[in-house]
Amino acid sequence: METNPAFYGLSAKIQLKELTNNRLGIYKVIKSRIIQKDATKIVAIAHQIKSKFPNINIVLLSTRNICSKSIALLEKENIKIEFIEL
Repeated sequence: METNPAFYGLSAKIQLKELTNNRLGIYKVIKSRIIQKDATKIVAIAHQIKSKFPNINIVLLSTRNICSKSIALLEKENIKIEFIEL
């Protein structure tokens, strides 16, 4: 699985991590909460990745500070969330 964001046409600032054979993580750790505006950007990133690999499972790797609207949006878009500790 390719973890270079340029391969998917994404910004070099985006961090991707291979989790398993068919799962790719978007690593997003920010000091404040992940709000719906951030979640919309994450969904756009996921769509860009799925344009290359339609059957891939996308996972958001984040700390627990994420708003409920963002969680609902990501679940609707079938993006799983895995919480990490710093």
